[in-house]
Amino acid sequence: MLSTTQLLQFAQWAGYFTLFCAVITVLGWLLKWGVRFRLVGITGFMGVLTGGLFALGLGLSERPNIPGAVRFARVFDTGAAQVVIAVPPQITASELDATLRQAAIDMYSPGRLSQGLDKMTVRARTILHPQEGVSQIVYLGQVQRSMKSRQDDQPMVEIYPNQLAKLPRPVA
Repeated sequence: MLSTTQLLQFAQWAGYFTLFCAVITVLGWLLKWGVRFRLVGITGFMGVLTGGLFALGLGLSERPNIPGAVRFARVFDTGAAQVVIAVPPQITASELDATLRQAAIDMYSPGRLSQGLDKMTVRARTILHPQEGVSQIVYLGQVQRSMKSRQDDQPMVEIYPNQLAKLPRPVA
């Protein structure tokens, strides 16, 4: 996949070529060349292509990957400051910490409604089945991150050790 800097560089070169086409088009109109109408189309197409490449360069952003994070699913999201994710019941404390940090990065969006809050809370939960036909939701931890800045270097991760103790341990 192309990176943001590569797309912006392609947009820059396409912009140079668009300007070149515009100069040739003006020259064609001044000298009444027969291909002047085609040159207008080429210049217009290059303008659209340049704009698209520039927009892609701004719109695509690469999110960092936290090592040790496991796959999770978003199960509740207010679109504002509250998110709940589901994790597998075999998760360890270190994996939970990494997964909460990854979820805080993935769930951040500048379009979230803050509703007067400056922190977004992402809670992790799993479902245990202590007996046949019974399901129990267990909240394992949460992370709070800033809703105001994209780069939050100090998310507050809180893991509930008493809830982690309820999880089944894999048989070795």
